[in-house]
Amino acid sequence: MQNKFFHPRTPAAAICAGLLLSATLAQAGIFHHKKKALTTSDDALATVNSQQPDKALFDRAMLALKKGKFDIARLDLQTLLNTYPDSEYQMRAKLAIGDTWFKEGGSAALEQAESEYKDFITFFPNQPEAAEAQMKVADIYYKQMEKPDRDPTNTLRAQDEYRQMLLQFPDSTLVPQAKQRLRDVQEVLADHEFNIGSYYMTRGAYNASIARLQSLIDSYPLYSHADEALLDIGDAYAADAHEINGLKLDASAKKRLYALYMQRAASAYDQVIQDYPMMPHADDARDRLEALNRPVPEPTAQAIAASEKQEQSRSIVNLKDRAVLLITARPSTQQASHVGEPTLTDPSPLLAPQLYKEMMADAAWAQHPDGKSAPPLSQFSNAGAVPGSGLTANDTTGNAAGNAATPAASTQGTGNLQLQDVTGGNAAPDNSTTQPVTAPAPGSVPTAQPSGPAGNSIQGGAAAGSDSAPASSPAAWPSAAPQANGGLPTVIPKDSTPLPTTQAPTEAPDQINDVPRGGHAVNTADQSNTDTSGKKKKNPKPKYNSGQESSSKHKKKKGLDKLNPF
Repeated sequence: MQNKFFHPRTPAAAICAGLLLSATLAQAGIFHHKKKALTTSDDALATVNSQQPDKALFDRAMLALKKGKFDIARLDLQTLLNTYPDSEYQMRAKLAIGDTWFKEGGSAALEQAESEYKDFITFFPNQPEAAEAQMKVADIYYKQMEKPDRDPTNTLRAQDEYRQMLLQFPDSTLVPQAKQRLRDVQEVLADHEFNIGSYYMTRGAYNASIARLQSLIDSYPLYSHADEALLDIGDAYAADAHEINGLKLDASAKKRLYALYMQRAASAYDQVIQDYPMMPHADDARDRLEALNRPVPEPTAQAIAASEKQEQSRSIVNLKDRAVLLITARPSTQQASHVGEPTLTDPSPLLAPQLYKEMMADAAWAQHPDGKSAPPLSQFSNAGAVPGSGLTANDTTGNAAGNAATPAASTQGTGNLQLQDVTGGNAAPDNSTTQPVTAPAPGSVPTAQPSGPAGNSIQGGAAAGSDSAPASSPAAWPSAAPQANGGLPTVIPKDSTPLPTTQAPTEAPDQINDVPRGGHAVNTADQSNTDTSGKKKKNPKPKYNSGQESSSKHKKKKGLDKLNPF
């Protein structure tokens, strides 16, 4: 009779039998695990068959590096360098020491890796591995890049190192990879500059926005939002043109300056259509040119093909990529272009103070076009009429009479009034001609009069104080000494009678503070300081009047309350 629980055909019994057989074969040594051999991706010299001790040290170090045992790998490599100075593995061992620091990571380890790579380039500048070392130096800063709204120091260092690699090793096989990394880095830098320029645009600082965005276009033409940056430049120039009305300039100068700024705005819109015809904001540039009554340029076939190829090379950013970008510190380089040549040298940036000086020169040119301190509008390709101004672009002279204000215009409407020097007692005589002044009517308030050569008032040719002057004339008024008032006459009213004294106010009645009768009763307790025995008390207390006063202290206690001390 068979056991129904351990039938040989049951799955449990089969599994147990298989495990027992595997253990028996493994113990017998039939099955064994082979070590995975190194490949050329792990070691460039892995395929070299050699039993030399330096080769054995190098292979052991590479195996430790692959397993993440960086300290052991560095120890073996340093032993190789010190023990076998003439080994053919010297160059690869020194480069591998930098690799151990690079793969270990961390700010201190990456700094040490950079130092090792720089030393390798110094010792072996003409070897193909020198380009690899320079590439890894750039990769150190590429790994430490931050988002565009953060500090761009590492991003700028990565750009410099990649540029140096391309300029120093143009024939290296790593050049295509270095160019793409440089495009990624410049995409992040351009995004950083674009954010700053857009912020200035929202704050109304149009000159600062133009300077940032124009420098961006000149330095990074492969930027994924270059069309939007050019569109903002045109909008900033248009905003400057509309703010000209607030300047203190004549009408003709304002028209010329308005035409200049609107032409610069139109040039920025033209560049969007001509250089980036397949980008999203090309249609917005066409709409703006049509609103300004400007001719819309047609892009060339080469420009259309280049722009389309550039847009197709960019990766599509989906919702998942945006979600990952929110939780990582790394910047996104998916929209970077994969075609085109990155810039290897930065052009001279346009600074905001420089742009401000140029705009001041534009204002001076608008007032005096003949000075030619700014380029005339005829030099622009699409110069046309300014909408609503009645001025064409070729009109660089305008009304000559309105360019500068004459001195006579400042005195218009002031009559024959002239300023005169005031002479003191010791000053030289004033030979200026004075205007006659009509004497005030009797009872009116007199006004100050001009003085003559000696500082006296003149009225109808009669000197002050003369008998021939009428009593009502200002010449008859007494004047103070010239030294006391700088030569000017003292103005005194005709009637110098003193004013009557002010009457004293009526005295107020005495204040009565008596308490009216019929108020609250006042404690009239006996304040006698003698007791029943006839002796005087030092501090007598007033007697308690239960009819008028209330006190819990004098309340009569009953029953058990007598035992309560409170």
